[in-house]
Order: sequence, then structure tokens, then C-alpha cells
Amino acid sequence: MKQMVMQNDSSVTEFILIGLTDRPDLQLPLFVLFLVNYTATVVGNLSLTNLIFLNSHLHTPMYFFIFNLSFIDFFYSFVFTPKTLMSFVVEKNTISFTGCMTQLFFFLFLVNSESYVLTAMAYDRYVAICKPLLYKAVMSPRICCMLIFGSYLMGFVSAMVHTGFMVKLNFCDSNIVNHYMCDIFPLLQLSCSSTYVNELLSSVVVGTAILLCSLIILVSYAMILSNIIQMSSAKGWSKAMGTCGSHIITVTLFYGSGLLAYVKPSSAKSVDHGKIFSVFYTFLVPMVNPLIYSLRNKDVLLAMKRTLKRITN
Repeated sequence: MKQMVMQNDSSVTEFILIGLTDRPDLQLPLFVLFLVNYTATVVGNLSLTNLIFLNSHLHTPMYFFIFNLSFIDFFYSFVFTPKTLMSFVVEKNTISFTGCMTQLFFFLFLVNSESYVLTAMAYDRYVAICKPLLYKAVMSPRICCMLIFGSYLMGFVSAMVHTGFMVKLNFCDSNIVNHYMCDIFPLLQLSCSSTYVNELLSSVVVGTAILLCSLIILVSYAMILSNIIQMSSAKGWSKAMGTCGSHIITVTLFYGSGLLAYVKPSSAKSVDHGKIFSVFYTFLVPMVNPLIYSLRNKDVLLAMKRTLKRITN
């Protein structure tokens, strides 16, 4: 990626990130709010990954996917949160051209990987509820590793394609990015060369990925719902809904905000709206995921009690 960046002929060598707002009265409250969010995200995801790693009864396919989800969210917050916090305390929050493209790459890599991990989790829930007798055979360690590897691979390819097309653009005059991070549409607004291919690529690739993943998830849950309706046991119904509820909440927040932020033209007004919607999947979702998958989960709560007991004894 460094070679691609060096080949760019742009006269712009650095960008200025304007952040979420330029109102002086909101800078300190927002700094405190996002710092709390950052701390909770890091501590929450790190704690959940450690719990799953240290407790053998959580070494199952479902928790393997949750482990990777928290792993992504943990590193996800380091990509843009430090620069976002700086935008609240410094007069001019700058980032180099290379740094901007690097941030864009890792942001796209992680956000796309999370999208496919969530899809793999929906498939896992489908097999667990609709094909319980075949669960161990279908969701073998080999299959689970292949699904995770495929998720990271798709995320990597998507990030490389978007970043590769971005570094080919020329940035001549303005270097003020109307965002708190280097995102696709705010950068396209600054380019002095044609961005038609980039806009088309972004809308088609991102839109197709989101819609395809959403379709797989919807089909999985439609079959799960059909199976639950046929259950005569209230206990079975409650257990099935309990294992799926957390995932449904995460998917709704993640894909809903992603669609609103990306699948649209890159006008100034849409970029402003996209900046607000992106707060949900860049800050809110990574923070609440550990809470969703721990507070509502008896196995995780049991692992937490056992871990605390081992530490205190």
C-alpha cells in the first residue's frame, strides 16, 4: 500500500479532519463522552475475548465467532478514536496523506470483516436451532476457521480495492475533510479528478455486500423462526430466542447505520448525514457488543464469576 501512496501525484500532503462539530461549547462534553466510550469499548472487548479464551466451556463455535467479533471491535476503535479525541482538543487536527490512506484501509478492512463475521454467526445460529443433531459435524473447527478466514479475506480484498482506487485520485486544493476520520465519501468531495468510478464502486460494492449479507441473515432467521413456531416446548422457544436476540440487536444497529451512511450519492448534505450515522457503527456498536453478548448470556456470566473467583482466591 505504501508503494501505491507514493505513486499519487496529489499536491495535498496532509488533510485536516474537522471532527463532528466546530461548536466550542460542545468540544469538552464530546471529548469526555467519546473518551468514556473509548475506554468502555477497549475494556469491554478485551475482557470478553479473555473470558472466552480462558474458559474451556466457552470454546464452542458460537463463542469462537463472538471472540472474533470482539477482537475486531477492539482493534477497530484504535483506527479512528485517537484522532477523533484530538479533534476536540486541538485547533487543527491534521493527518498525513499516507496516514489518511492507512486509516481508510484499516477502517474498511475491519468494518467489512465484521460484516461477514456477523453473517457467519447467523449461519451458526441457523444450524444450531434447525439442525441440532448435525451441529457438531457441520460447524466443525475446520469449517469455523474457514468461515472466519473468508470473513477476513473478503474484508482485506474490499479494503484493498477501495484504497487502491482512492490513491489514484488527485487532491489539488482543499484538504479539509468534513468528517472525524478518513472515510470514502468525504475524501471523494475533495478530489480534483473524476470520482465517478469511485462513487459507483463504493455504492455497488458496499451496497451489494450489505444486501447480500443481510439477505443471508434474513433467510437464516426466517428458517429459524419457522422452526421455533413448530416448537411445542415453551422452554425450547425461550432458549432459541435467547441465543438469537443478541445477534439480531447487533445486526440491526450495524447494517442499518451502514446502509444509511454509505448507499447514497456523495453530496455535501449526504456526507453530513453519513457522518452522524457512522457514529453508530464506529462508536456505539463496538461498545455495546460486549454488553449485549455478556449481560444477556448465562454462560458468559458464569465464566465471569469463575474468573473473578480464581483471581480473588
